[in-house]
Amino acid sequence: MNNQRLIILLLLGAYVFSPTILTWMINPDGAWYRPFIVWAIVILIAFFTQGRDKPVDSNKNPNV
Repeated sequence: MNNQRLIILLLLGAYVFSPTILTWMINPDGAWYRPFIVWAIVILIAFFTQGRDKPVDSNKNPNV
């Protein structure tokens, strides 16, 4: 449930700041790697919001 609140907050922030980010990203006087910075941030946010719990398998025996 807490993960949904984070995603909703991130989407709201993206909606509010999207005009500024898009203007900054497509500025012709800007650096060529600006769009890649935005996509890297999106990928990092998606990576960190994913659950990182590994399932515990009681049938595995590491000594075999």
